[in-house]
Amino acid sequence: MVADYPPDRVEKLTGVKAELIEEVARVYATAERAITFWGMGISQHTTGTDNTRCLIDLALVTGHIGRPGTGLHPLRGQNNVQGASDVGLIPMVYTDYQSVKDPQVKKKFEKAWGISLSDKPGLTVVEIMHQVLDGNIKAMYIMGENPFLSDPNTNKVKKALAAMEFLVVQDIFLTQTARYADVVLPATAFPEKTGTYTNTDRRVQVGEKALVPPGQARTDWEVVADMARRMNYPMEYDSVEEIFEEIRTVTPSMAGMTYERLRETGGINWPAPDEDHPGTNVLFEEEFPIGKGKLVACEWKPAFEVEDDEYPLILNTGRMLEHWHTGVMTRRSKALHGIQPEALVEMHPDDLEDLEVKSGDFVRVSSRRGEIRLKAIGTEHTPRGSVFIPFHFEEAAANLLTVDALDPYGKIPEFKYCGVKVEPA
Repeated sequence: MVADYPPDRVEKLTGVKAELIEEVARVYATAERAITFWGMGISQHTTGTDNTRCLIDLALVTGHIGRPGTGLHPLRGQNNVQGASDVGLIPMVYTDYQSVKDPQVKKKFEKAWGISLSDKPGLTVVEIMHQVLDGNIKAMYIMGENPFLSDPNTNKVKKALAAMEFLVVQDIFLTQTARYADVVLPATAFPEKTGTYTNTDRRVQVGEKALVPPGQARTDWEVVADMARRMNYPMEYDSVEEIFEEIRTVTPSMAGMTYERLRETGGINWPAPDEDHPGTNVLFEEEFPIGKGKLVACEWKPAFEVEDDEYPLILNTGRMLEHWHTGVMTRRSKALHGIQPEALVEMHPDDLEDLEVKSGDFVRVSSRRGEIRLKAIGTEHTPRGSVFIPFHFEEAAANLLTVDALDPYGKIPEFKYCGVKVEPA
């Protein structure tokens, strides 16, 4: 323990005994091989980037990196979010995480696309909604996303969706967000199109079309290319293979991948810098891209909004086994809906007893931003002083309660912490 963080303070901050922390630290440090897995519980905080930096620091100082069976393994929150990130769907980078601020990178993409590009990073999802409410964004084109339920502080999101002068939504179902749209474009589901998917272990694979799209549904790339042509920027592609060829010409880590190779091998882990390269199973075996590994010191910081006398409980949100994300697909499944048809709030049995509420009773959960009514379930999986609510259910939307404060580096919202109170309904 460092001088500023004596054992009793560490215990108070973490809720874990100092002796147990020391024991786990020694086991991890002395293990021959160790991997750290983490999910959104680490990153969806205003300190999410620092939380992750600490995990990286831990792997570096203990040598658990650059060898088989070691390393850092973030469990991505959505299907193909790794692939989307790899090819530039993060607003401050192009493909391969090449910075939009780098003059040479900017020049390369300007040449590839034949257009002048800005060197200013774009906005993240929550920042976009803030800018709509500030009057700086008038229109939006949303593809396969349902911010009505997935973004924090739902009442503010509703205002933003209603405030726009023009909204286009491209999706496979009429989502809650699509109800606000001026135009809805029918898209295709994954079995209805061919494209690449990237696992969280960096393995790029081809998913082949298995079904004919229904009605007037079209593949995403065809709709986007058609839209671009009508806006005087012709995207003259004939196939997904042609698009992937363009991607690999500007993406060094994927330069050695072709659809033919991906189909023959069943998938290749990037980086694969040339067509003779088999792909890379373990990163950083010899060196880091920046040379030596970089340690970053992180000071402990509290959450943006902590519990108090008025809102004495901590809200944590997330997913259930039976449903996925905003439930657009899974809640339409009769089997999954039959197993888990309604929203619930999980609480420790002792907290329910203090409220004179029985497991199965309905309660009202409120924060400084709104309130919802749902069934309370007692479970010792949820620690005392906290509640867990899944965000799949429109009729009891957890994000009516959450804060839209952002991590200053990664711009990720603090879904995992805010003050709430629970009362009998």
